[in-house]
Amino acid sequence: MSKMNVVEISKPGGPEVLVPAVRDVPEVGYGDILIRVTAAGVNRPDALQRAGAYDPPKGASDLPGLECSGTIAAVGAGVTRWNVNDEVCALLPGGGYAEYVTTPADHALPVPKGLDMVQAAALCETYFTVYSNVFMRGDLHAGEVFLVHGGSSGIGTTAIQLATKAGARVFATAGSAEKCAKCVELGAERAINYREEDFVEVMQAETEGRGINVILDMVGGNYIPRNVKALAIGGRLVQIAFLGGATAELNFAQVMVKRLTITGSTLRPQSNVAKAAIARSLETKIWPMLSDGTIAPVMDSTFPLAEAAMAHAKMETSKHIGKIVLVI
Repeated sequence: MSKMNVVEISKPGGPEVLVPAVRDVPEVGYGDILIRVTAAGVNRPDALQRAGAYDPPKGASDLPGLECSGTIAAVGAGVTRWNVNDEVCALLPGGGYAEYVTTPADHALPVPKGLDMVQAAALCETYFTVYSNVFMRGDLHAGEVFLVHGGSSGIGTTAIQLATKAGARVFATAGSAEKCAKCVELGAERAINYREEDFVEVMQAETEGRGINVILDMVGGNYIPRNVKALAIGGRLVQIAFLGGATAELNFAQVMVKRLTITGSTLRPQSNVAKAAIARSLETKIWPMLSDGTIAPVMDSTFPLAEAAMAHAKMETSKHIGKIVLVI
């Protein structure tokens, strides 16, 4: 097959700018694999790219889609681990909203036992992000107090499970009683409805004034000074997105007095080597828990590829719990 169906961004804008199209199947390069896509995860960075606020890295596909599952259709020179017809899930530099996509072979992982291909499509962008930020950057340890904002999102539901299994005391914020209940079901000690309670006050009470050791935040904006106030001495704030804005006024004296660390990352611009290192850690430390059912992706809904605009519209209502996936 030389042609494939895709969904492309016709111009920057809302969900309606995602339109079906036909393109050439990409050629597989050195060290890469070509995947016949079964399903592709839908993520907030896809919406940012669609809106014109998150350009693909140099050399990456201009199509949205940062994770997928599928069957290997071809392997490039230098690839030794994978063979044609192997089933994989993979982190992508872009291009997932298509019937075929290429990605570095080292960014693919085997589909965990017991998971179907739709579930597998929901893993990589989320698990790479959570593991690298909560554990590699945030250095979360057993016995520490962890808070994730947006606990019912794909990132949040993953972070709750991984932090719980790591032995942390886990808390989350979410925007409805239903979402809070899901956070608790997944292992959170308490979920805070941010529409009704102040998470700073709640966490001060829950920790008897000691504060939080690690916060994973995707909100930003006015949450930033509140996060700093809520952190314990030696606490770590890990920022991964700015749904509420990327600027804030902050009294840095608090950072000094409490000896805080403020860090964060975005996954897509990182080097292939850095992403491969995360993949190796995930396969060793996290994939066995997925295979034995100890943890699992939380699935919200699926849409056909051609209805990607509807999937984005649903994601932007923020009414979903867990992951939205396109089925090719």
